[in-house]
Amino acid sequence: MAMIQCVSPVNGQVFAEREAMSFEAAKSKVARARQAQKAWSRRPLDERVELVLKGVGRLNEMASEVVPELAWQMGRPIRYGGEFRGFNERSNYLASIAADSLKPLVIEESGAFERRIEREPHGVVFVIAPWNYPYMTAINTVAPALMAGNTVVLKHAQQTLLVGERMVRAFVEAGIPEDVFVNLFLTHDVTSQLIADGCFNFINFTGSVEGGRAIERAAAGSFAGLGLELGGKDPGYVMEDANLDAAVDTLMDGAFFNSGQCCCGIERVYVHESLFDAFVEKAVAFVSAYKLGNPLEQETTLGPMANKRFAATVRSQTAEAIAAGARPLIDAKLFPQDDGGTYLAPQVLIDVDHSMRVMKEESFGPVVGIMKVKNDGEALALMNDSPYGLTASLWTSDSRRAARIGREVETGTVFMNRADYLDPALCWTGCKETGKGGSLSVIGFQNLTRPKSYHLKKTL
Repeated sequence: MAMIQCVSPVNGQVFAEREAMSFEAAKSKVARARQAQKAWSRRPLDERVELVLKGVGRLNEMASEVVPELAWQMGRPIRYGGEFRGFNERSNYLASIAADSLKPLVIEESGAFERRIEREPHGVVFVIAPWNYPYMTAINTVAPALMAGNTVVLKHAQQTLLVGERMVRAFVEAGIPEDVFVNLFLTHDVTSQLIADGCFNFINFTGSVEGGRAIERAAAGSFAGLGLELGGKDPGYVMEDANLDAAVDTLMDGAFFNSGQCCCGIERVYVHESLFDAFVEKAVAFVSAYKLGNPLEQETTLGPMANKRFAATVRSQTAEAIAAGARPLIDAKLFPQDDGGTYLAPQVLIDVDHSMRVMKEESFGPVVGIMKVKNDGEALALMNDSPYGLTASLWTSDSRRAARIGREVETGTVFMNRADYLDPALCWTGCKETGKGGSLSVIGFQNLTRPKSYHLKKTL
């Protein structure tokens, strides 16, 4: 049987490995989850919610184990403390709205009729989670799916092999039955087989566009619901009335946190010509202050990228842009730790345009291009000149202007004076090649359940 290995970006060595499950073994596990679903859904909602929150609490108790494991698996510096802030915020908010989100819509309740629409769990929900924020992206679906009465099968990315194991362990230790929340170690082929065989009622995938297409092909004809959270090339637009310091700090942090490996990280910035020079100067100072190094050291603020292959993509995009006329502004000598492998120096590029891959294709690494624009119309055209649509960050003191521009931006979320954040009260969604569906908020609960209508005639 094949082994699934996590090669650490810290030292290039195998950090963890697990045996890949056969199709038959995996199908048996899923069948047990299906058998357990009815009993789980019959439990009172408040009990399911309480057990999920206990699972969240138990994982928090494992922080000393989980945080360094994350650093070893995907390179995020330990100084940032893992993902517990967002993990807890999302779980707690979803718990607070579960009852209202799942309550019946009563049309009539009279002596003659009862008419209502209830929310019914799908059954077995399959969560295919990514490596870049492996706990937070998983909980977006795991928490509401379990609260709504589904059972959940979790498959994590090879790069963060241990995360699913840790999550399930925490939730089971907190009291959730073993067959209600299951972790599987699967190859891509077996994953596709399970989907094609109709093993799941709903599938949520977070990952690449090509990965999303593969999921759609596998699910064709199964009638399973799909949530696909795919690529991004999120823009920031700094208008002439923006708070310059706040814009620089937030957008550069949004571009380089987690070594630029954020789903809604900033990958391109458009700045009004009146602020362009000042913005660029401050941006260069901000990025030059990062400390690239071993993520297990407290002073490190920029860890390695998760995989040599990912770093090679960024290096290639950057080199091509420079060859085509882009100007790099970050002095490589400030980052001697750049080893040509996973450790990659950050870079800010100007004199870029949309003929360059670095401004059009997803980079998912520590590089950002900054362009000068004359007005809102030019900025809007450039922001929409992308196959992706996840978030857009608008910087201005005029909220009406932001709302007006936001209505024209082809994106899932519009931020004003903020970036790189998931608000659990709002739907996390995208358009174009970023995918379809939505998680978090009341809409997340709706997508993880189906409507069931009751028309009860009391008299004949």
